[in-house]
Amino acid sequence: MDISPQKNTAPTEESRHIIRSLKAKADKNRSPGEVIADDLTHAFGSVGFLSLNAVVFIAWIAINTGLVPGIAAFDPFPFSLLTTIVSLEAIILAIIVLLSQNRAIETDDLREEIDLQVNLITERELTKLMTILVPLLEKNGIDVSEDATLQEMLKPTDTGRIQRVLEKQIARKNGFL
Repeated sequence: MDISPQKNTAPTEESRHIIRSLKAKADKNRSPGEVIADDLTHAFGSVGFLSLNAVVFIAWIAINTGLVPGIAAFDPFPFSLLTTIVSLEAIILAIIVLLSQNRAIETDDLREEIDLQVNLITERELTKLMTILVPLLEKNGIDVSEDATLQEMLKPTDTGRIQRVLEKQIARKNGFL
């Protein structure tokens, strides 16, 4: 039995190198708009921003209900201007958060793809190790021919079949089948 290492059985040699932080790489390649969206999302998702909003809304309501002497109400109840401003703020915040989430999803998708590739490489390597180990076990008098689980594990994984099954499951979930 030939146990010499096979050349280039992994999808790429680069797969064997330590993978640098995907987030750091993605952050480095962000467009100016993505940088702004991420910075704004970070700022708007803070206790400080929540506190600022609370102070502004309380002051607005207090002024416009006549609770602050010397300041005339400029947006009396039902606070139409405040409602409009809050609605616009909500729309803008939602869009900014969605921009950041879309970028984060792209990074997560890339990370998942790398995980999948590493898992496939690991599966091939483990199968190869088992094919090397079986003759050694048999040479030492350990019979593994009756081990159905091991015999199944010695077969290469049919990744194409797995992909087809997953595609069918996704199609069923999305109502295409």
